Amino acid sequence: MPHTRTVWRRTACVLAAVLASLVGFLTPAVAEATLPEIVTTTSGAVRGNAPDSSGIASYQGIPYATPPIGALRWRPPQPPATWTGVRDATGPGHTCFGIATPSTPLTGMSEDCLTLNVWAPTDDIRPKAVMVWLHGGGFQFGSGSEPLYDGSRLASRGVVVVTLNYRLGAFGFLARHDLDAESGPSGDLGLQDQIAALRWIQSNIGAFGGNPHNVTIFGESAGAHAVGMLMASPRTTGLFHRAIAQSGAFWDSVYGSIDTHAMALGRGDALSATLLAPTLAALRAVPAHVLNAATARLDPSGFQPSIDGAVLPDAPARLFAEGRQQHVPLLAGYMAEEDYPVFDGNTVPHSPPPVFDAAAAQVFGTASMDAFKQRYPSDTISRTNASAKQLAGDMMITEQTWELLGLHQRTSGQPVYGYKCTYTSPYSPHAGHTAELPFVFGNLESQASIPIAPQPTTADRAFSDKVMGYWTTFARTGDPSAPGLPAWPRYQGLGSQMLELAATPAPVSDPDASRLQFLESFRKDGRFPDTWRAYF
Repeated sequence: MPHTRTVWRRTACVLAAVLASLVGFLTPAVAEATLPEIVTTTSGAVRGNAPDSSGIASYQGIPYATPPIGALRWRPPQPPATWTGVRDATGPGHTCFGIATPSTPLTGMSEDCLTLNVWAPTDDIRPKAVMVWLHGGGFQFGSGSEPLYDGSRLASRGVVVVTLNYRLGAFGFLARHDLDAESGPSGDLGLQDQIAALRWIQSNIGAFGGNPHNVTIFGESAGAHAVGMLMASPRTTGLFHRAIAQSGAFWDSVYGSIDTHAMALGRGDALSATLLAPTLAALRAVPAHVLNAATARLDPSGFQPSIDGAVLPDAPARLFAEGRQQHVPLLAGYMAEEDYPVFDGNTVPHSPPPVFDAAAAQVFGTASMDAFKQRYPSDTISRTNASAKQLAGDMMITEQTWELLGLHQRTSGQPVYGYKCTYTSPYSPHAGHTAELPFVFGNLESQASIPIAPQPTTADRAFSDKVMGYWTTFARTGDPSAPGLPAWPRYQGLGSQMLELAATPAPVSDPDASRLQFLESFRKDGRFPDTWRAYF
């Protein structure tokens, strides 16, 4: 009997210690049986929406930084002010100024836009993996609150989903010498906003049932480029633990490789001249809607991330090649038709065979034309048209995403998983740029920014289930292979296996390696030559 009491006492002590550690880890809000509508953050309490039929509560429009207005325009993000009482978090915040689209109209834009949204399961108090979405839009348009990015279906897979806004265009990526002197290197405030949101998540996501030690950043197009740049930044250490890049990596774009700081400063000077506002004080006095319109007139896509020397010390591809990126598990891939529909117009001037060959010779040099034509044939009009489309998609998206896989596999020591998405159906007839988005979020009915003709079928929903299964499993474990789904092989370098995302996913051996390795050979010190820009 005394021995039994001793064992019981020891067991009770161990249980008490475990419970104490759990209570210390979980915030009071998470320690409840279910997640409440009112959650306390470091800035104050917020009231969200009641759980939906799947048990997912949402909290929207939560500020993660002080509004960057007035004297704070073009300053690094500052911590949000505290508030008393309970803040309403049942609807989204404003969209950041940028190019208006059907899903982000001009009427909903404001400089007071640095907010985020949280979707969280309410019926399980165990800390859950967190997935932080970085929206696309060329760093010129978009919002984390677009209906397409509603996180409720993804969260129903047992993860906490966060979407966020960040400053766009000239508001987020203006570089000037006087800004450099005022607050340190300028030009990448939009990326600094994303970093500030990740810091907020570290401090607050536990209150929503999320695990701050298991955060995955994921994004598409510009959002995927942001993923690559955040991985390359020394300022993000410890802020995320896995990464998913969908169609993007290093911000190689229609402007060629990512801008140097000198290039970004030149665009800042041009904006001042356009607005007749030579000083920083004069620029800050320009009304936001006037500044937004002037940016569109000057160059609607010219203000973009650059190598500022702080957030990005060097070209992202070079940082990856040298192993200076964040060493976290990576899942990355691209669509089979990256040119369609976004970049299709870039191929038009290059389609007739003589024009196509001349443009290619200007970019790649006459000595490389035999190798080029083996990969992008131009012997007939139809093949030239196909090659022009293929080359546009490769130069804009595919090559750098594929290169990201290889560089990270070689230098990080972390698991890497690659994919090529080929899925099509009457609902989604092209495996084009952005086509995977409704399947990733499970929002097949809600595509305000993507025209819909046929309605989704059972097959479309089944494919979406597979994609969400892979994505959320990777977020939880760092390995996308999910129960009931075909195993996803690790990417082991040139010529190794990726996963073909099709109706029935299956491994495929590096299907585009020959073309993409040819393009990769032109990168030097992390950048492509200036002739790259001449093609577009």
